[in-house]
Amino acid sequence: MPSNIAEILRNDGRQLGASLAMDSGSARIEVQCLLQAVLQINRAWLLTHPEHILDAEQQAHYAALFERRLHGEPVAYILGEREFYGLNFKVTPATLIPRPETELLVELALQRIPQQGRCRVLDLGTGSGAIAMSIAHARPDAEVVAVDASSAALEVAQFNAKRLGLSNVRLLLSDWFTALNGERFDIIVSNPPYIAADDVHLSQGDVRFEPHSALASGADGLEGIRRITEQAREHLNVNGWLLLEHGYDQATQVRAQLRQRGFTSVFSALDLAGIERVSGGSCPIGK
Repeated sequence: MPSNIAEILRNDGRQLGASLAMDSGSARIEVQCLLQAVLQINRAWLLTHPEHILDAEQQAHYAALFERRLHGEPVAYILGEREFYGLNFKVTPATLIPRPETELLVELALQRIPQQGRCRVLDLGTGSGAIAMSIAHARPDAEVVAVDASSAALEVAQFNAKRLGLSNVRLLLSDWFTALNGERFDIIVSNPPYIAADDVHLSQGDVRFEPHSALASGADGLEGIRRITEQAREHLNVNGWLLLEHGYDQATQVRAQLRQRGFTSVFSALDLAGIERVSGGSCPIGK
C-alpha cells in the first residue's frame, strides 16, 4: 500500500538515522528536503498535509533519491543546491557544500564594508561562489573578485552569479593570487582547505563526496593558510583586512601566522557553536 507523508517521515527518518549515525532531528529534516523536491512543495505544505499519499511516479522518484542518501551521498549534491546566507546556490561535486558556520565569515566581511561607496573584495578559493556572492548581493556597490584554481568550480560559480543577477562579481581562474597581477583589495576573505591530509574525517560522512583539493592542505592542514598569509599584504590596500576561516583547533596558529606577517588588530571570532572559526587581521601599511 502506498505510504503517506507521515509514514515516510517516520519510517525513513528512522532508517536514515540508523544507517548514517545521524540524530533523529537531522534525519527527519533530510527526508523532508527530499520529499519537498519530489512533490515541488514548501515545508509548510509538507507538514500540514501528513495524510497526502505519493502517487506511483512520485514514490519511484523519492525512492531513488532516498537510496542515494542511504549510501551517503550528501543531500546538497542529490538536490543540486544549498541555501546559504538567505540565497540558493547550485552545488555539484566540483564544489564544497556551503555550511552555516561559514556565514560568520560573510558577516565579519560585511561589518568592514560600507553600505555605500567603493570597496574592493577578493574571495580566494570561491568554489560555488557562496561567500563572494553573498557579499556582492548585500553590498551592490562593492566590486567583488572571486578566484578558484578549478575551472569546474568556476563554471558553477558563473551559473550562480547569473542566476542571482549579480553584475558586481568578476570570476577568475587562479591558484590563489597568481593571476591577479598586482591587484589590490580592501578586504580579502577565504575559506581555504584546512584539514590535514591524513585526517580520518576525510573518509567519513559527507566530506567523502566533496573535492579533496578543497578540503586537505598538507600535513598539518595549514599549508593553504600559510600561502595566503605570506602573500596577502602584497594585495591589500593600507588598513585592508584579511579574514580566514579555519579548523576548530587552529585559531592560535592562524593568529600567530598573521602577527608574524605583520598584521595588526589580530582577532578570532566564535561561531554559533562557540568555536573560534574565523581569524583575521588588518594591514597597517602596504608591502
